Amino acid sequence: MPETIVTFRWPDGTEEPCYSPSSVIAEMFAPGAAYPLSDFLARARIGLERASGRVERKYGFRCSRAMASLDRIEARAAACPEDARILCVSIQ
Repeated sequence: MPETIVTFRWPDGTEEPCYSPSSVIAEMFAPGAAYPLSDFLARARIGLERASGRVERKYGFRCSRAMASLDRIEARAAACPEDARILCVSIQ
C-alpha cells in the first residue's frame, strides 16, 4: 500500500496535508479540482475509511493516522461556511 499525501487548500487560503495509508484516496480527489464542502467531506470520509479498511484487512487493525486526518478535516470543515469550496492542491 503506497502512502499518499493529499494537500487541500481551505477557504482561508491555508494548505493542509492529509495522510492516507493507501493510494485509494486518489480515486476520490483530483489535483486542481475544488469541491463543495458537503461533497468534499463525503469524499474524504469514503476515501479515508477505504484506506483504513485496507490496512485493517492486511494488518488486522485500522490506521489511526488516517482516522486522525479525517478528524482534523471534519473539525476544520465545521468552521467553514456551508457554501465553501475546498481545493485539492496535489496528490503525492
